[in-house]
Amino acid sequence: MYAITIPEPGGPDALVWDEVVDPVPGEGEVLVEVAASAVNRADLLQRQGFYDPPPGASPYPGLECSGRIAELGTGVSGWSVGDEVCALLSGGGYAEKVAVPAGQLLPAPQGVDLTRAAALPEVTCTVWSNVFMIAHLRPGETLLVHGGSSGIGTMAIQLAKAVGARVAVTAGTKEKLDQCAELGADILINYREQDFVEEIRGATNGAGADVILDNMGAKYLDRNVRALAVNGRLAIIGMQGGIKGELNIGALLGKRAAISATSLRARPLDEKTAIVAAVREHVWPLIAAGHVRPVVDRELPMNDAAAAHRVLEASGHIGKVLLVVS
Repeated sequence: MYAITIPEPGGPDALVWDEVVDPVPGEGEVLVEVAASAVNRADLLQRQGFYDPPPGASPYPGLECSGRIAELGTGVSGWSVGDEVCALLSGGGYAEKVAVPAGQLLPAPQGVDLTRAAALPEVTCTVWSNVFMIAHLRPGETLLVHGGSSGIGTMAIQLAKAVGARVAVTAGTKEKLDQCAELGADILINYREQDFVEEIRGATNGAGADVILDNMGAKYLDRNVRALAVNGRLAIIGMQGGIKGELNIGALLGKRAAISATSLRARPLDEKTAIVAAVREHVWPLIAAGHVRPVVDRELPMNDAAAAHRVLEASGHIGKVLLVVS
């Protein structure tokens, strides 16, 4: 088969479409013939040499895919060859085939074509696990999403609205904020021109956000704590704004607030399986009913993954960028 390899870390041109050995499904795994994958920020870090795959994972980038089951490994039940699926991966999505633990498979959702289904696994699992399983967002609460026009952000808006929450977002352009509003965002904050702490307090009569989903990390840490409501929960899922920040413990104690920080890729198989099962139970019906949909900025050929990485690095996209196997 062919896959995107990284012979040497570097810029987008370090990504090479090359012939490699086909994967073989192990016990409890299935082999998926890939239709499409999606580009995530973690892929950019892997390409640059800063984010190695966890032990035992495919060396090729790609944390999600869609496609058809080509082969079942031993001990797999409940799936058949030919089933249309999408999958959460630890790596290997930028390829024509990938071996996937059966617990990380999802059926291609009703009403979504197979290619666009590749835009769903990473964002749905990230948002559901952090916003709902950890931070326990409830109906009537306010969720603040940083990077509302990103793949994660567009999914967080839709899921929060679907459960009856109020949603605030930050983004850097009017176009991106308009897209967030179309998805249901109630409070639109241009982070280039507005202070999100002041804006969220003003929009909530001084209360603040009950839950904050943050992809920035250190740069926003102090302001995020100030923007939290009493009993608020801050979920950190990225570090685009740095890895070391100063935390005011007194402010955190005064608000009886909580901070969690998680990554998805390196979690044990049983944790990923539980998250995928929860997504199938809670999110897939919302997609089938038309309340939630994948937001796709563009589709590019998988052998031109370098172009897709340039799109993400330019940060002009809205939603997901897909890589399609021709």
